Amino acid sequence: MSDVESLLRVEHLQVAYPTRSPVLLRRTGENVAVSDVDFSLSSGQTVGLVGESGSGKSTVARTVIGLIRPTSGRILFEGQDISGYSTRQLKMVRRDMQIVFQDPYDSLNPRLTVGDIIAEGWRIHPDIVPRGRWAAETKALLEKVGLNPDYSDRYPHQFSGGQRQRIGIARALALRPKLIICDEAVSALDVSVQAQVLNLLGDLQRELNLAYLFISHDLSVIEHICDRVLVLNRGVVVEEGRTAELFENPKDEYTKRLFAAVPVVRPWL
Repeated sequence: MSDVESLLRVEHLQVAYPTRSPVLLRRTGENVAVSDVDFSLSSGQTVGLVGESGSGKSTVARTVIGLIRPTSGRILFEGQDISGYSTRQLKMVRRDMQIVFQDPYDSLNPRLTVGDIIAEGWRIHPDIVPRGRWAAETKALLEKVGLNPDYSDRYPHQFSGGQRQRIGIARALALRPKLIICDEAVSALDVSVQAQVLNLLGDLQRELNLAYLFISHDLSVIEHICDRVLVLNRGVVVEEGRTAELFENPKDEYTKRLFAAVPVVRPWL
């Protein structure tokens, strides 16, 4: 697949952090968190990253969106290498690339109303929605994610965890992105609520042709929502493939142990 055909293409991505002496604070080496990761993602597709805690999956996600600088490699978004972009350049990319974080309680500012939270992106990118349309657009987004459109004047503490995550999804949708990174986006939710949010994400993907980069330690979630899966172990992709094929016939020993250690529960079936 060419770079133009891929919405996102990651090539030979490496992220390393310097290690320093605890006494003199001199650099003594480096800790490689991610090494030589390659994958591509097209519009309307979901790619999952799985692995144990510390495997590097969240580092990959945060590097893609520019929260972490890569040590080497390329991150191509719509054919443009954004890996060396400045903060100002990344500002324009992030309107097309949003993230939904793990904890719906910590990711929303408790001092802002839901309407203000959703409108934050429009203050930074005023060309997307005119100020006079903010109230109407906020209500439309709340309705799109399955919430009462009259909730815009309420505060985050007045909502359940599942409702807060829907607000986080509405905030991500406000900038009309092409790619949404879901970093453990349903792991803090009850199983029944997980199913509802996953179904919502599926509906939004089909309606808006969204691409998802989906990070999760929950294999049942990955199996349900992803088209392709990358398995990471200590920052290295040890296996990748189409979801059904990978779950049916894993080849790498680490993948086999990972899948065997975690029971797959499918509440949505």
